[in-house]
Parts: sequence; C-alpha cells; structure tokens
Amino acid sequence: MTNDISNQLKEKFDNLGQDLEVHLQGLLYSKPINYWDYIQTDALLNLQTQRSTLPDEMVFIMYHQINELLFKMALWELDQVANANTVTAPFFSSKLMRISRYFDMLTASFEIMRDGMEVEQYNKFRLTLTPASGFQSAQYRQIELASTELINLIDNRFRETIDRNTPFEHAFEHLYWQAAGKDYKTGKKSYLLTVFEERYKDEFIRFAKFYNTRNLWTKFKSLPEAVKTNQDLVNAMRHYDYTVNIKWVMAHYNTANHYLNIGGKTTEATGGSEWVKYMHPKYQRRIFFPELWSEQELADWGKNV
Repeated sequence: MTNDISNQLKEKFDNLGQDLEVHLQGLLYSKPINYWDYIQTDALLNLQTQRSTLPDEMVFIMYHQINELLFKMALWELDQVANANTVTAPFFSSKLMRISRYFDMLTASFEIMRDGMEVEQYNKFRLTLTPASGFQSAQYRQIELASTELINLIDNRFRETIDRNTPFEHAFEHLYWQAAGKDYKTGKKSYLLTVFEERYKDEFIRFAKFYNTRNLWTKFKSLPEAVKTNQDLVNAMRHYDYTVNIKWVMAHYNTANHYLNIGGKTTEATGGSEWVKYMHPKYQRRIFFPELWSEQELADWGKNV
C-alpha cells in the first residue's frame, strides 16, 4: 500500500472516529465479493409470483418490476438535483438527459407489452388483478412531484382555485390523477384510489413539501439568468418534459388501446378508471415546464400524436 493511499485511508477513518487498524484487520476475514451476491440475483429472481396459470402473466410481472427499477433510477437523479447546493447548466442538463434516457427505455419497452403477450391470455389473467392498477405506482407519482410545481399537476378544471398558498392536503385532493378514481360531484372515491391513499397519502404529502422548493422547475427558475438561458439546458428541459408527458404516456396509451379496445369496444381498466380520458395527454395536459413552451405548443399539447 502506498503512503498516499495509507494517508488518505487514515484521514477518512479518523474523520469517522474509527480506528483504521481495526478495519484493515477485518479485511483478513472478509470474503471476496461476487456478482450474484452484489446484484442479489437469487432474491431478484424470486420476486415474481403469478396469480394465474397463464404463462404470459410472467412477462407482465417482470416488465412492471423493471419499470419500477427504472423509476427508482430516475428518482435517484432527481434527488441529486434537489440536494445540490450549486447547480450548473452542465450538471442540470446531464441529470435531465439521464432521466430522459430512462424514459426512452420505458417508452421503447412497451413493444414488449404490445407484441410480447397474447391478447387472449392478457384479457384472462388481467381479471385476477382487479382492482390493482399501474395507477398505483407510487414512484411514478413521486417523479411527477419532484419534476414540477404542484400547480402543474392539479386537474386542469381546478387550477384557477389553487395557488402556492393552498394547503397541501387540499391541493392533493385536486391532483390530476384523482380523476381516475373520484367523482367530483359527490366526492366519492373508488376502492382503487382509497387504498392507494391509505398506503401512500401521508408519504406523498411529506414528499411534496420537501420538493415544494426543490423540484426541477423551481430549481430551474431560481438559477442565474446566464444559466437559465443556456440553450443546452433549455433543450434538455423541453426534451425531458416531452419525453415523459407525451412520448412515454402515448406509448402506454397505445399499448392499453391494443389490449383494451378490441372490435371497437373499449374495456374498463382493472382499476375501474375511464382510462382513455385519464391517460391521453390532451385531456389532462401534464406539462412540467409550461413557460418553456410557446402558446401554440401549449394549445396543441398532445393533440398531434
């Protein structure tokens, strides 16, 4: 061991209040790492449990587990931006493009769903999944909350009644995705939405409070003018917005249409939502960074796809 490395190690463990000698002695008894332990391969490959005897259900399960891993990767990047004290254009752009690439993978992977499962099998095993729904992906909701200000996630019908001073609890009741399981005339919520909120609502509100001033859009707007006008950064922001809220959403929509709109008859989603109007971006108008788009682009959002 070189003196330089020895000194660095001593400094590291001194800063931790630890005895370097003890840790070095521990290395005498530690086992070398191997791939399967590091990746936890056995645990990972035993996380798939089918509810039916239909083989294509396994494709469906693994596909959605991969989605959740990619969502976690996106949240990992968002967390780094949120906690950065100094944000430069190259740093911000690189994180945005990383997340966009994760969503590019998600978008392209819908071909696995479209062409990798038999329609007949899907429409049988999906009955065993009721009332579960991809709507209940908490990580995807967190990605949205970490990407933009809460007002941009409010159902378009209620945005004029809500601002940054609105209590989080009230704003939460008017988020766009509530429309998938709530009758706004009666206030009654579906089982899908009720159990989702029982599991995650408190966590979502804590998350939203943390990201209230740390989301991508607020972070961007707080940057010096010279950074905000960096064209690479602006392009990365627009690319991310379009990738998540148009490309990925439409790939999801088209795949659902492939399986649930057969012979001109639209089948209800497993969670009971009116999925056509809930999913299509021209209805819900999910836009993370509205001021980076022209009036015409905003007016045409989701209409030409």
